Amino acid sequence: MRLTQPVQNLPKHIIIVPDGNRRWAEKEGKFRSEGHRAGVKRFREVSRAAFEMGIPYFTFWAASEDNLRKRDQSEVQLLILLLRHELKKKSTLENCLKNKTRFKIIGNWYDILHDNGLLHSIQLLQNHTQEFNQHFLTILFGYSGVREMLEAVRKICKSQPKHIDEEVLKRALWTHDLPPVDLIIRTGACEEGLNWSHNSSGFMMFLAANAKVFSPPTLWPDFTADTFRVAITDYSKTPRRLGA
Repeated sequence: MRLTQPVQNLPKHIIIVPDGNRRWAEKEGKFRSEGHRAGVKRFREVSRAAFEMGIPYFTFWAASEDNLRKRDQSEVQLLILLLRHELKKKSTLENCLKNKTRFKIIGNWYDILHDNGLLHSIQLLQNHTQEFNQHFLTILFGYSGVREMLEAVRKICKSQPKHIDEEVLKRALWTHDLPPVDLIIRTGACEEGLNWSHNSSGFMMFLAANAKVFSPPTLWPDFTADTFRVAITDYSKTPRRLGA
């Protein structure tokens, strides 16, 4: 489905929580690695669709801190390989330069993995795009909202400001450069036929305080760019009352 008319009332900042890669692979009779590879393909398509629609901030939760610490090391190494490959692709840099997209990775991943090769790839892309301000592509890798908030509190305590308000707290967050989250899309929400979703790791507890949440049962590898466009169109038609 290609939208023929511009969508009004777009979210400024959208976050994707891409659940379902492993369940998709199991359903399709494939290895888990194929599920993650299919998930990367969807990331490319959906992030491109978001920027084409005019959404300036697109944030993608690639892996939580628990994912990197607790999952089988072979799976963790695959996630690293896929991320490194995506960052080093010539087309990734070309697309960022063409669309004036600032790229950034946020999370505690280096303290967990100590991967200097991945660090170099991240720094290279971040340095090449740091001056852009049209589009903002952020990947959360080794991210925990609980750890982010704890680190912010420790930072504030260390600086001992005379007054603490919301702005002081926001400046201390890892995600201080990002605006409030308007919409969270968490795929693969319904497990075993239950109509329940869940939050994870205190996810962006400050920036996502007033976010709308869309939790379709669709597994991430099946969540196409067309599905995304429909979700954004539906969002644009729904008023946000923010407690009023």
